[in-house]
Amino acid sequence: MDMFDVFSVLVPFSALFGYLNYRYFHLPRTIGLMLSALILSSALIIAGQFGWAGKEEVLGVLRSIDFNRLLLNGMLGFLLFAGALNVELNELMNQKWVVASLATGAVVLSTLFVGVLTWLLLRLLEIPVSLMHCLLFGALISPTDPVAVLNILKTMKAPKALETQMAGEALFNDGVGVVIFMVLLKLATGSHDASVGQAVLLFVEEAVGGILFGLCIGYLAYQMLKRVDNYQVEILITLGLVTGGYTLANSIHISGPLAMVTAGLLIGNHGRTFAMSETTRRNLDTFWELIDEILNAILFILIGMEVLTLEFTGQHLLAGLILIPVVLLARLTSVGIPFSLLRIRKRTNANVIKILTWGGLRGGIAVALALSLPLGPERGTILMATYMVVVFSVAVQGLSIERLMRRWEE
Repeated sequence: MDMFDVFSVLVPFSALFGYLNYRYFHLPRTIGLMLSALILSSALIIAGQFGWAGKEEVLGVLRSIDFNRLLLNGMLGFLLFAGALNVELNELMNQKWVVASLATGAVVLSTLFVGVLTWLLLRLLEIPVSLMHCLLFGALISPTDPVAVLNILKTMKAPKALETQMAGEALFNDGVGVVIFMVLLKLATGSHDASVGQAVLLFVEEAVGGILFGLCIGYLAYQMLKRVDNYQVEILITLGLVTGGYTLANSIHISGPLAMVTAGLLIGNHGRTFAMSETTRRNLDTFWELIDEILNAILFILIGMEVLTLEFTGQHLLAGLILIPVVLLARLTSVGIPFSLLRIRKRTNANVIKILTWGGLRGGIAVALALSLPLGPERGTILMATYMVVVFSVAVQGLSIERLMRRWEE
């Protein structure tokens, strides 16, 4: 199935579920879409048990979609650039130490915590998963998902500082998490020597290279924007920046996600202020908001439908249920340690740690990374655990975070 066929199936479903959610359910848009798709998938699974052949046709369509490639090598660049456009750089700089600690140190701590604890628990359950694969699970599930977090922030009335912390962390720790995952995957598959020095070198190449590349292409686009005053051309420049920049970053083996975040911050702040007219700013925002909404709708429909492709076993379900609290505990620990250290310099409300813990949503990127794992006995366990954590994160944490935030701030 080619890309047009994929979108010809997904867009009508997105429109239908979006309509039903708007008319009847009144849930946050992406959560409503995912739950609608999840309900449909569950109904198809039940119908399939009674011999209905339609499930196999839907399953065939889903299996023809390379979710990992569609998201990580296609949609993600657009979503990250669109999200970064609306982050105020001055506010981000005011929270730079918090964001930096959450996006780097917290991800590394959580990866180690989740990986080791998962390995110990699965050994007790006699589920054969190697330590390296458990660390891979820790790497893919530890970063908060920028798509899920930024969408929830649109519906929340969070204090500006907290909103910047959550948005900044989600944008940057996603890129860091993907880099850590890719480094571990290369070490696990034997494509690179399993040494600390090699891992650090690969991380620096991917992460630092991605940020520097994003600055370069963002500055080039900024200079082009300064020299024209036509919003159609200027929107086309930003579109070319994302499509060409993301593809080139991946081809030279640096972090495309971090490149798009960096370029988006530069265009959304410096470019918006010094290189765009009011007409361009208005039309640019409308264009990228529309791109963001459409791709988000398709992504969360896919997350809900992917349950059809999973192989359910009692062992896998048990592992997933146990690992949900493990991931939350790791999030609490990895957020709490940096904040405890930062409170030496600046007093911080203790409830912020609770909000950041419960508001650290996981989403499609974790599922895409899990699907990218090579075939093997460990893959099914990790994929099921990832999917269960993501669904719990979006459906339970996403629906309750605003109410809990109001309670904790009282």
